[in-house]
Amino acid sequence: MRVHLAFAAPTRLWRLTLDVPDGATVEQAIALGGFAQEFPEFTDRDLSTAIYGERCDPQRVLQEGDRVELCRPLVFDPLESRRRRAAHRRAKSKRPA
Repeated sequence: MRVHLAFAAPTRLWRLTLDVPDGATVEQAIALGGFAQEFPEFTDRDLSTAIYGERCDPQRVLQEGDRVELCRPLVFDPLESRRRRAAHRRAKSKRPA
């Protein structure tokens, strides 16, 4: 069966289409795709996995056409970033012209 792998590295987007045996898991597809050889700097990090943007367990059995996504951890909290931008806008609007 054919599945797709995707990973957004800091410097490039890695996409791969490969054939895996029926009953293959997310983890097996990642190994078959050669992710560890392509990105050795990420093998020691805790990457989460998703299928079409929905988080999934690495032991999930794949279906024909699934797109497996490897997700890097966030480097910042999006909620905190929104708070800082809002505070900056409020401070900027209170300044005299």
